[in-house]
Amino acid sequence: MATPSLPSTMVAAQVIEFNKPYRIHSIPTPSSSSLHPSDLLVKIAVASLCHTDSMVTRGSFHSHLPITGSHEGAGTVVAMGSAVTNFSLGDRVMCGLKTHRCMKCRTCRGPEDYRNYCPNNDGDLGIRRDGAFAEYAVCDARESNRLPDGVGFELAAPLACAGRTIFRGVKQARLEKGQWLGLVGSGGGLGHLGIQFAKALGLKVVGIDARDEGLALSYEYGADVVVDVRKGKEEVVQEVVRATEGLGCHATVNISDAASAAELACAVTMMHGRMIQIAQPDQVSVPMQELIFRDIHIEGSLLCTVQQGQEMLEVVAKNGITVKTNPFYGLEQLPALVKFAHSGRIQGKGIIIVDEEAVKKEYETS
Repeated sequence: MATPSLPSTMVAAQVIEFNKPYRIHSIPTPSSSSLHPSDLLVKIAVASLCHTDSMVTRGSFHSHLPITGSHEGAGTVVAMGSAVTNFSLGDRVMCGLKTHRCMKCRTCRGPEDYRNYCPNNDGDLGIRRDGAFAEYAVCDARESNRLPDGVGFELAAPLACAGRTIFRGVKQARLEKGQWLGLVGSGGGLGHLGIQFAKALGLKVVGIDARDEGLALSYEYGADVVVDVRKGKEEVVQEVVRATEGLGCHATVNISDAASAAELACAVTMMHGRMIQIAQPDQVSVPMQELIFRDIHIEGSLLCTVQQGQEMLEVVAKNGITVKTNPFYGLEQLPALVKFAHSGRIQGKGIIIVDEEAVKKEYETS
């Protein structure tokens, strides 16, 4: 398949100034001749909005401006670097976040689970490098995943970060079939995916949320028990203990960045259990008693490796896992999506259909 001709400019949504709205304008299209040997140039079909995008716009990561937003993108490969062997032109792809790890440091040469932590890389899409809120984006083939049959662009884009993040958190809990997994923040974009992943892996799920929309979504996506945080910590813990035969959750994943969320996640976990911290508040606060007298083991979790990402996609395809999406059509609708996401009324993930024809074609051929 020949490399298609590319337009000289493209539409992109960029952060030009921190704490200001995205600027949606024309910028140069990345050139296929300028690709790093491991890069893919992807014609973006769908890009998804993530909580991290709001952190970028606030300046939390000190990103160099201007920068094109979104690290959740899916589309079609239209050009490749000279060293790419695991993709072909025309492949459908879920873009990887990391770019150009050094492949030499102790982290890169260590266990697979370490590799996303390489300190010597060229940055993440949408955070340190231009992301997927554009008609074309560049990603690293070594960090990206080919989409299996049955996983379309609208499903894949939110999985690029939200899916990769919560899938690793669920796997890191290291539970056996039939055991109880708690999810604090179960009714959000990551949470409703976490419920489905856990159920697909044979676990029982306690969903914990503080919004009516989140509680409803937790029920809808199959949590065995759903608990309203607004009842207060003591009542929440009692409900969880009663539902889990007096034990508490064998492990709990905290997806909420509320100030008391990590504390609650530990409290609903059984003695000697594990709490996986995914949320990224400025401070994670847990009472000493949880660590010392209840022996709760706390671990942080970042992202799937590329191999884990492929496993996630296969689990999605095999089990019919879906994402609750709120589609907006065209990059010019991004401000409306951001406003909706910040309203507190959103269920699941907000997505931008960048290439409506590509999405339509998937429906026609499925």
